[in-house]
Amino acid sequence: MSVVVILSGIGASKGVVFGPIITDGGFFLFPLAYIVGDVISEVYGGRAARRAIWVSFGANVLSVLCYAIIIALPGFTDDYGTAKQSALETALGPVWQVVLAGILGFLAGQNLNTLVMVAMKKRNREKGLIARMASSTGVGEFVDTLVFCTVAATAIGITSIGQWANYTFFGFLYKVLVQYAAMPVTSMVIGWLKRREPSYQAALAD
Repeated sequence: MSVVVILSGIGASKGVVFGPIITDGGFFLFPLAYIVGDVISEVYGGRAARRAIWVSFGANVLSVLCYAIIIALPGFTDDYGTAKQSALETALGPVWQVVLAGILGFLAGQNLNTLVMVAMKKRNREKGLIARMASSTGVGEFVDTLVFCTVAATAIGITSIGQWANYTFFGFLYKVLVQYAAMPVTSMVIGWLKRREPSYQAALAD
């Protein structure tokens, strides 16, 4: 989850256009974080899922600090060195804003995702896994996308309400569709882990 979140922060600083659809360069990565979050929540519980969220949060902040140090370090002063410095400033400079957006959105969305997963599991026990994942994904991704797109918009070059609405709507639609499409595989992975994870089997025995 941490690796996916860090790479998403870098990729999302680039605006991407597919015909009428506005997105960012991290669009293909971020749904993986929610899939992993579903697996952790279902197999290891809410406390473990929240630890994973905070570890991802810390790793992302550390990455931004590293980018700032790299940019601030004195580089070569020849043409190649100054061109590389300019490229680093352009590529990594706005990442802090994207990371801030990602942290705020991810904390809000992933925590809601976890709350819905855990609450529904308490009510239904081992039944209704697909319904839990579908419900938690819809709630979590909507809040996450709304927060992220609002905070990150200017960092990727969005300048109008129309562009923001496009970015937010298609971002939410894409993330949810990817996660829904992956649910059969996600449920199989969860089932495999449940059968082989000693802590889960011990919890069932209790």
